[in-house]
Amino acid sequence: MNTIIQARGLSKSFGATRALDQVSFTVPSGRIVGLIGPNGAGKTTALKAILGLTPYQGELKVLGLDPHTQRQQLMQDVCFIADTAILPRWIRVRELIDFVERVHPRFSRARCEALLAKTKIARDMKVKAMSKGMVVQMHLAIVMAIDARLLVLDEPTLGLDILHRKAFYEALLNDYFDHDKTILVTTHQVEEIEHILSDVMFIQDGRIVLDAAMDTLPERFAEVLVNPDQRDQARALGPLHERSVFGKSAMLFDGVGRDRLAAFGEVRSPGLADLFVAIMKEKQQ
Repeated sequence: MNTIIQARGLSKSFGATRALDQVSFTVPSGRIVGLIGPNGAGKTTALKAILGLTPYQGELKVLGLDPHTQRQQLMQDVCFIADTAILPRWIRVRELIDFVERVHPRFSRARCEALLAKTKIARDMKVKAMSKGMVVQMHLAIVMAIDARLLVLDEPTLGLDILHRKAFYEALLNDYFDHDKTILVTTHQVEEIEHILSDVMFIQDGRIVLDAAMDTLPERFAEVLVNPDQRDQARALGPLHERSVFGKSAMLFDGVGRDRLAAFGEVRSPGLADLFVAIMKEKQQ
């Protein structure tokens, strides 16, 4: 399996602030990876380093290239959608398509037109006349018409309603993603991307605190709803996190066997959002 991103000891400081602190991770090809963390955790800085938009310390290879010194070559195989999905407001749709066709050798006009045919975007429409949802659809159609090996998404559905967010991720899965492509996405809408991710990384204070394939999480993490009279026994096993639910205690455990936990109550696999909250709070202690 090819490695798309390889980071070793990746660091970045802004004055006294350590945005990335000796971060190491690997992203194989054909994966959809969620980079999830609170505001200021280092997500955007990591993406900027990967895209060659900021210098850094440590080792970083993206598609086998140094993104800072070989950015022009790298961007032949990388696409990026930012949270603002910025497009020139004065430009018309047909003019935008013409422009991208001239400047990017791997852009397919036919594919872009086919994607836009599924929307209400007219070819003579100016960007300034579009809704935020249309701008994102336009941006997505352009990006998905470029045969890139890596797609980087930084909060791509920020500000969109739930219908447009759902349509966005469905389009990624059904019309874009295949095993020759890799997607790296950051978002605060954890529940909405959980079902599309193959891997997840949690980042906090510039450090990766969880790096795992999604299908390994149920083997490692389990949550049990504990009756009040069994709280002390359950707490003795060292839960990662505990919260109150209808008078009972929902305790989340890392590495404790489900058979052992079943003695305290119903055992289930935690959702990604619950796991994120638990790990963030545990690391803050």
